[in-house]
Amino acid sequence: MSTTTHPSPVTAAVLGSGAWGTTFAAVLADAGCEVRLWGRNADVAADVNATRHNSAYLPGIELPAGLTATTDAAAALAGAQLVVVAIPSQSARATLAPLREHLAEGAVAVSLMKGVELSTDRRMSEVVAEVWGLPLDKVAVVSGPNLAREIAEHQPTATVVSANDPETARFVAAACSSSYFRPYTNSDVVGVELCGAVKNVIALAVGIAQGRGFGYNTTATVITRGLVEITRLGLALGADAETFSGLAGMGDLVATCTSPLSRNHTLGKHIGQGMSLEEAVAATGGTAEGVKSCRSVLELAQKVGVDMPITAGVVAVLHEGMPVDDMARGLLARPQKSEGVTSGH
Repeated sequence: MSTTTHPSPVTAAVLGSGAWGTTFAAVLADAGCEVRLWGRNADVAADVNATRHNSAYLPGIELPAGLTATTDAAAALAGAQLVVVAIPSQSARATLAPLREHLAEGAVAVSLMKGVELSTDRRMSEVVAEVWGLPLDKVAVVSGPNLAREIAEHQPTATVVSANDPETARFVAAACSSSYFRPYTNSDVVGVELCGAVKNVIALAVGIAQGRGFGYNTTATVITRGLVEITRLGLALGADAETFSGLAGMGDLVATCTSPLSRNHTLGKHIGQGMSLEEAVAATGGTAEGVKSCRSVLELAQKVGVDMPITAGVVAVLHEGMPVDDMARGLLARPQKSEGVTSGH
């Protein structure tokens, strides 16, 4: 149960009643917040309220008291001091825009989304701030080795809460700190968000390799070189180098690339085993963010002149018809060079 108490409970709204949104809502409730979970699925809301379960997305998990669900966005947002966004990144703008009028004055927004917006190349905190007319100081992001199912089972984990304003980061961290969920704070929003977006793409590559039957050497190679790609892009966009070796960087990358609970890893595996993208999406279930955001990540990298061969390979396989074996050959045929992050591409 909670290790953190608040003089008066923080009122929180969580937008998105899928696995991660529901899990984070439970984390907030366990930390002492009054939580309203919003989603469009009336059956999910009824299930949460009547049985304290979200059988559709978190079967077998009992949800804590202090958490209610609704399909009424205005009711969810009324007076909420903390508004958490856990919806698919590519539909965020369209979903969030009509909700702006219901935001309470002074509310802090938190993005749990992992992606870069197609067509604008904006990070999700930028999308939230823009759509809701919020100063960036009032927007935080949460990222780390946060596989929803494990957290829902109260397995110990840590995460990073990042915001431009240290006060905002501390407020969010206090609201979600519990005996099993340990937030650390930093101010490197750019680095934390890029780690969250690009690790999904690298997890797709690892899954593809494992689907082809490759083993741990290949997995370790793709994870390590993937971290180099994430770091290069982050440094080019002004991120802090330290972020990439921390929880949001290496921590999240390892969890997402190695766990069967990771949808991106699972979808990649299906592709490696010969499924089409449509078949793999259907077999995976839920949203694998890397499928769409790999294109926006590559676009962003090209814009700032950063070479990302693994990301480019994933885009080619998923969206341009490249055979999986050609991707592997292409990566291995690259010119020999020094290993370092800054020593050429």
